[in-house]
Amino acid sequence: MNLNLTLIAQAIAFAIFIWFTVKFVWPYLLRAIEARQKQIAEGLAAAERGRAELAEAGKKVEVSLADARNRAQTLANETRDKLNAEAETRRKGLESQLNAKLAEAEKTIAATKSAAMSNVHGIAVDTASAIVQRLIGTAPAGGAVETAVAAALKR
Repeated sequence: MNLNLTLIAQAIAFAIFIWFTVKFVWPYLLRAIEARQKQIAEGLAAAERGRAELAEAGKKVEVSLADARNRAQTLANETRDKLNAEAETRRKGLESQLNAKLAEAEKTIAATKSAAMSNVHGIAVDTASAIVQRLIGTAPAGGAVETAVAAALKR
């Protein structure tokens, strides 16, 4: 057996194997690798889009929450102001009613006091006349007793 012939035969077999691999196997492997690279690139792009969408959604949620807080605060302020205004209106109405009742009560007290003082004046005049009559034995002049009682009540 000739070593050169064996080497040449092996070189030819290897060349045929390389040609067969390049012609039939290599394109299949390249298509599979390219398909896998394309699939990985699409997955990475989808992940990046998902991350961007998540960040956008997070921003929208923050904006929505801030808007909801502002609306809630505004509504609470409006409600508080409305209730304060209603309470103030009711307070003023009750205060005016109370003042009217107070004025009426003061008028009634003044009228009662005047009537009582008039009765006291009359009773004082009658009592003073009776005491003077008992002490001196004769009835005093009506005008003198009334003047004395009026002067004593003014003090």
